[in-house]
Amino acid sequence: MLSYLVQCSYTSAALAALIANPQDRSEHVKKVAKKLGGKISGSWLSFGEHDLVMLVEMPDNISVAALALAAAAGGSLKSIKTTPLLSLTEGLAALKKAATSGYTPIVTS
Repeated sequence: MLSYLVQCSYTSAALAALIANPQDRSEHVKKVAKKLGGKISGSWLSFGEHDLVMLVEMPDNISVAALALAAAAGGSLKSIKTTPLLSLTEGLAALKKAATSGYTPIVTS
């Protein structure tokens, strides 16, 4: 399974609806993720730019894109940001591979 950080911001109408009728939507989102072959590892309400943060495990990029698209199409979100996460082992492997890529930067003065 691949890991992703999903950050969402609600519309003002969605926030007003949640204030009027507080509810935990995580169980519904967990069912959707499971139907798409994945799972929600954790979810938190947050302050600042994003209202909700989730750690999501999905089998592939297409599946996590489907989850994000379905959530965005619902109309309750003004933004959704999905970030692929690499384990430290994967990150180190990427750094080592980058060192052998042959890329050279443009030198400017």
